Amino acid sequence: MSVPGQPAPAGATEIGTASPAVVGARSDDSRVATKERLALLMRSKSFLAGAVVVGFFVLCAIFGELIVKDPLASDPINDLIAPSADSWLGTDKLGRDVFSRVIVGARDILIVAPLATILATVLGTALGLITGYFRGVVDDVLSRIIEAFLALPVIIMGLLVAVALGPSKTTLILTIGILFAPLISRTVRAAVLTERELEYVSAARLRNERTPYILFGEILPNVMGPIIVEFTVRLGYAIFTAAGLSFLGFGIPAPSPDWGLQVSEHYSLISGGFWWPVLFPSLAIAALVIGVNLIADGVASAFER
Repeated sequence: MSVPGQPAPAGATEIGTASPAVVGARSDDSRVATKERLALLMRSKSFLAGAVVVGFFVLCAIFGELIVKDPLASDPINDLIAPSADSWLGTDKLGRDVFSRVIVGARDILIVAPLATILATVLGTALGLITGYFRGVVDDVLSRIIEAFLALPVIIMGLLVAVALGPSKTTLILTIGILFAPLISRTVRAAVLTERELEYVSAARLRNERTPYILFGEILPNVMGPIIVEFTVRLGYAIFTAAGLSFLGFGIPAPSPDWGLQVSEHYSLISGGFWWPVLFPSLAIAALVIGVNLIADGVASAFER
């Protein structure tokens, strides 16, 4: 500390006050790290391949109705026609064009899955910050609740929530968001446990900063890497879960061209040789999940270096 009336030594700062040079250096380091990660992503073959696949389905979701037939238009006379030049992927049991329904069906899944994953990430991050920072009784109580929640099978919990709220897009978003939040909270908690012991958190306490500021202003920016990785990983699971709940009849109601619903409506026809109304929506689900997982692999690799 400097004596009153005398100049402070070079580089010294008052207690509780950060040096502008240090703040500027930290900001520069953050920008450099961000640029390096973006460069790694642009060189990652898995990330680029996944981006192409997901980008294709995003374009289908946005512009699909402009380039294909009406996915809800039925033609009972031409039902269950095999793939041909007139109908590239054939027709379903109501005579609806399967190609149109697969293309437009990307919209529902690309609305539900990202929104559900965002909800799960927000809830899980908040839980992880609280349990990791406070420890003690708060951590013990919340952790036991989360562990009890995770002990139940995911699909059973999803069915219970879906039955209670009724089938709709909102129900799917809430169901998946609630199911995945505890999973994300465990990852965030593990990262926070490390960060809370570092000097910058102790310095924030010495400055008498409020707890919300320490959690969201100091710790949160430093655990964004694991959160981003967790988001991309859970997005793939969210797509599969949304399709699974729709297949079981607890997702988006008919006559939506939802992929899981299409499979549910026609899987019993496979034994009769009518495979196309099931195969192509299933391939779409698999392709989108694989694309998201490739992106997740690239993001994880970028943040590990």
